[in-house]
Amino acid sequence: MKFADLGLSDELLRAVTESGYDEPTPIQAGAIPSVLMMRDMIGIAQTGTGKTASFVLPMIDILAHGRTRALMPRSLILEPTRELAAQVAENFEKYGKYHKLSMALLIGGVQMGDQIKALEKGVDVLIATPGRLMDLFERGKILLTGCNLLVIDEADRMLDMGFIPDIENICTKLPANRQTLLFSATMPAPIKRLADKFLSNPKTIEVARPASRNENIEQFVVKTAERGKRDTLRSLIEAEDVGTAIIFCNRKTTVRELAKSLQRYGYKAGEIHGDMDQSSRIAELDRFKAGTINILVASDVAARGLDVKGVSHVFNFDAPWHPDDYVHRIGRTGRAGAKGRAFTLVTPSDDEALDNIQKLTGYTIPVYGGGTPESRSDRSERDADAREPRSSGRSGRGGRGRNVTEKTEKEPKRSDARGSGSRTEPKSAATTPTPKKPAARKPAPQQDEDGPDDGWNGPMPGFLSVGFDS
Repeated sequence: MKFADLGLSDELLRAVTESGYDEPTPIQAGAIPSVLMMRDMIGIAQTGTGKTASFVLPMIDILAHGRTRALMPRSLILEPTRELAAQVAENFEKYGKYHKLSMALLIGGVQMGDQIKALEKGVDVLIATPGRLMDLFERGKILLTGCNLLVIDEADRMLDMGFIPDIENICTKLPANRQTLLFSATMPAPIKRLADKFLSNPKTIEVARPASRNENIEQFVVKTAERGKRDTLRSLIEAEDVGTAIIFCNRKTTVRELAKSLQRYGYKAGEIHGDMDQSSRIAELDRFKAGTINILVASDVAARGLDVKGVSHVFNFDAPWHPDDYVHRIGRTGRAGAKGRAFTLVTPSDDEALDNIQKLTGYTIPVYGGGTPESRSDRSERDADAREPRSSGRSGRGGRGRNVTEKTEKEPKRSDARGSGSRTEPKSAATTPTPKKPAARKPAPQQDEDGPDDGWNGPMPGFLSVGFDS
């Protein structure tokens, strides 16, 4: 099937073709005709399946007919986070460039005055997070009575973040005779009740069992020791043909320290976490997308919805606390039919988390290579009392020396923007990557032990309204 078979306009097909797409993904092929027929719909699909375009594309053609009115958006898309809202806005800008549609972002961290000015001009598409939308509604700055199309995106994430009461409140403000689209990776009972309450005879499109294994992603468990995790990670990066990679950590402090450690070893690494303001996060993502850096160390704030083409690898430096986060993390690779590889570093304390992940996905994740990097870490621990490194070792992790017979990792040097993936030795089905011997250097700081990432904060740049004039 081709996009031309889905009933989209010539202008929209032109924009899709220029974006490099010809064939729709299963969720797009199933959803687009139903949306164009003005049916309510529930879309259940794994992350990375092209879900966003499945509602953005038909919405552009639907909104091509009609005109805007001040303070009364014609359609509303609800997103759980600022990053997801900004990403949907990028999709509208890319695919709607041959349509004269106006769009506004209504999200926290931006001056309300600028957002109110955008609303006063009238917008075809309002992309909002629930908190800021309700704030402006209660101030009388926005009317929802003219909104005839509602999209509730990432519904399971909304549930996790406690937004369901806000969603229910917002739904009561919109016309009863409207089209409603609900998208979710999973369908827990509260989301099912929400759909039953606010959707009318919806068509359900499910392209894969929720949380099931994505066949395009090769998954591996890498057993290691807590104090050997950085060595293990660098060994994996060296052994794998890494193009671009995202490394996930559970704590913001771990993100910061790991990114600095990788940079000291010559990797082109950046970071994104909840303590960064919005402009810094956008700048770091732009560097990653442009290839200026090819490794992004991230907290779970980036796990859901981050769409970067060509991510070849995902590394879970920390096993995620919640099994659902595992699905969303590894979903950053293997997107849109591409192949990807995902590695999860597991210490003895992570046994329960690994069991929960495997129960959720119904898949027993194989141990990488049969051997484990843990044995190298154990040997490092036995040499921890050595005050001076031997001639063939190095004093990298907290000044620990290594046994003279043990191969150690050489400090990698990178000259190109995508150069952290050079293979130093062939992969083996029986062994894990063996690092090379580095020069001596100062000990890297240990990982901090603070609380879990509490989400994004900080100011947003002042882009609020985007036109699509050709």
